[in-house]
Amino acid sequence: MTLLREAIGESLRRARVAQSRTLREVSTSARVSLGYLSEVERGRKEASSELLAAICQALDVPLAQVLFDVSSSMADADKATALAADKATAGVGAGKVPAKAGLAKVTPRGGDGDVALAADGTFGPRIVIPAPKSDRLVLVAAK
Repeated sequence: MTLLREAIGESLRRARVAQSRTLREVSTSARVSLGYLSEVERGRKEASSELLAAICQALDVPLAQVLFDVSSSMADADKATALAADKATAGVGAGKVPAKAGLAKVTPRGGDGDVALAADGTFGPRIVIPAPKSDRLVLVAAK
């Protein structure tokens, strides 16, 4: 699991390196100590919102862009983790789910449709009940 401070540091470092700037240049421009900026980039320190704004201004990168980059990279990491969990449980087939597998959508070995995970840890067929069409809805007043 990626920590927020690590993802922010990676994003700031990518922006700085893309501009071919040194830590010293950015730290001077942002009025942040060189060591502290290094710690932020390595994900060792939690930067305050004021500090992040100063670093982003020094890099001439909008804070919103950094936060969007961080959000995207963390979402991608979450997807990769979920995919790995799905692959780990895909070979389980019908029966009990291993305790460490957690909840996951699994396709049975035959590949015929989806199965759902019941509360007791067994698999069963997923039942889908379509929502009624809006032209057939009847509203009843409560008494």
